[in-house]
Amino acid sequence: AGSFQDAGVIQHAYNLNFPLHTVPASSAQCPAWSAFSVSSPAVVLETVKQATPVYAAPPKAEDRPEAVVVRLYEAHGSTVVTWLQTSLPVKEAMLCDLLEQPAAKDRLPLEQQGLRLSFTPFQVLSVLLVLRQ
Repeated sequence: AGSFQDAGVIQHAYNLNFPLHTVPASSAQCPAWSAFSVSSPAVVLETVKQATPVYAAPPKAEDRPEAVVVRLYEAHGSTVVTWLQTSLPVKEAMLCDLLEQPAAKDRLPLEQQGLRLSFTPFQVLSVLLVLRQ
């Protein structure tokens, strides 16, 4: 009943197509931990990967081995602002294109709530995160 957004179709599809795999572990209690979270259900964090080195002169930010690319998209056909939060030690963040080259010289501000990202309907954003060593 209701819209596909209300029914959580996107999340259920990911759960079906990419089931959680469990592995045996020790009985020691471990605190809950998550590398990333997104505050809006309309935004899907699709990919987390090490930045691909681009062999061109001069070296670019994505050539750094400590760089991670996070790719997200808006799935509900809406305009939305969301917060991308991470427990990783981010030194700087910037938008990049699909070739993982920085799209602008401006850095995204690192705020208490994380990174503020704005999406238009079905927009894909790639964010280059440079981690502290």
